[in-house]
Amino acid sequence: MKNNAKSYRRIVAVIGIALLVVGITRTSRGDGVRDFADKSKFTTIDFPGAAGFTAPFGINPRGDIVGVYFAVLNQSIITQGFLLSKGTFTTIAVPGSAFTATNGINPEGDIVGTYFDGGGNIHGFLLSKGEFATIDVPAAFGSGTQALGINPEGDIVGLYSDGSGMTHGFLLSKGEFATIDVPAAFGSGTQALGINPGADIVGFYTDGGGNAHGFLLSKGRFITIDVPAAFGIGTIATGINPQGDIVGTYFDGSGNVHGFLLSN
Repeated sequence: MKNNAKSYRRIVAVIGIALLVVGITRTSRGDGVRDFADKSKFTTIDFPGAAGFTAPFGINPRGDIVGVYFAVLNQSIITQGFLLSKGTFTTIAVPGSAFTATNGINPEGDIVGTYFDGGGNIHGFLLSKGEFATIDVPAAFGSGTQALGINPEGDIVGLYSDGSGMTHGFLLSKGEFATIDVPAAFGSGTQALGINPGADIVGFYTDGGGNAHGFLLSKGRFITIDVPAAFGIGTIATGINPQGDIVGTYFDGSGNVHGFLLSN
């Protein structure tokens, strides 16, 4: 369990966010908290037989859910991806890998994620129509490539690390890679986490002081996203919907983590 948890923390450290699942529920006008409690239903998601850990990461309009769980193999703990569709769980594991994480799924059911190879290198993947395709940004080095989001058109965003240890975001569209670097980024660089049908991209970057700022990349223009109450580690934008509503997390002055919705 400890070895597997260490590997998982490695992924989280590269992504730059804690294990957070963000959801948006549209409610009627009035007391939003009361509406959510009265009209919504929480359902626990546990992969059958999981070794004490199940974490959903993405959901599409059909309600298909992807994520990761811990499994036991030869008395060792390994990380597997999963798909939950129409009440049925399916394991998603890149052949030969002891670590597969499924991070995003689009309306067509195409899934993106991350896996470790036998040498401990990280690669992104696309699972489409039952076939795995490895995603490696040509400039990636060392800790490799992670595929984190996919839109209905099949455009994929994620991050990669170069030979100097700098992190860059990337967009893979129609077979072509484009690097995403916020001009103000410094240190750990830029990470692209989500993309909507209009190819608007959100993520975060780190400035010279080590603080994180969310960003929106829309029509070639970068816009910084900072929650006014954010402090220290800062703001991280994790997802964007077709209407342009953005969700993410921020850290307050006490080190607590809060979710946020930025709309209109």
